[in-house]
Amino acid sequence: MKAHDLRVSDLMSTAVVTADVGETVKEAHVDMQVGVIRHLPVLDDRRRLVGMLSDRDVLRAVASKRNGRVSEVMTRDVVTIRPEAPAYEAAQVMLDLKIGSLAVVDDDGTLVGLVTQTDYLELARRALLGLSLER
Repeated sequence: MKAHDLRVSDLMSTAVVTADVGETVKEAHVDMQVGVIRHLPVLDDRRRLVGMLSDRDVLRAVASKRNGRVSEVMTRDVVTIRPEAPAYEAAQVMLDLKIGSLAVVDDDGTLVGLVTQTDYLELARRALLGLSLER
């Protein structure tokens, strides 16, 4: 497969750890530390994507000694992309907005994955080694 043929679905992670909107920042921080992850999509009680919690959001909350709810510190305007979008488009969005991940949603807005900077670094590593670009 050629690089320009890759889709977001070829790169994204589907086993995504999420946070609940009512969860405390401390609880989410523990999940992030245990999973060694930097971005947690935040879901409401109907499992809809309502925000994104980054490690930076958590660090700011911890530094200000605020252990409120995830909903108080998360980013509400989540940038999303569809799984069938070309992978280069997701990379461009992440570069333009200077963000480290994109939530991947299907046609009805349900979270189906997450594509991150690390996914693109793995793609670059494989390309540099002359390996198949598919996982």
